[in-house]
Amino acid sequence: MVQFRPSEDVRPVTEFRAHTSAVLDQVHATRRPVILTQHGRSRAVLLDVDVYEDLLDEVALVRAVRTGEEQMVAGEVVPHEDVEARARARFAK
Repeated sequence: MVQFRPSEDVRPVTEFRAHTSAVLDQVHATRRPVILTQHGRSRAVLLDVDVYEDLLDEVALVRAVRTGEEQMVAGEVVPHEDVEARARARFAK
């Protein structure tokens, strides 16, 4: 993700309402998030859909690695040889 720029990427929700298309174009072109504020406080974040999907993929990968690490620590692993033998037996049918 490109570096966040508060001077360009923080907008009041009223400005977003008035210039929705332009703000969405900015989000898509820069691939930077835009933070919407209401009454001076952060309320929402707009992300380009491709950036959002990349973040979801990254979170899924991190969770899978964490699960694998937890399974290793708990001794819930299957030796490579056993996996290979199971696969060969299954596909030999």
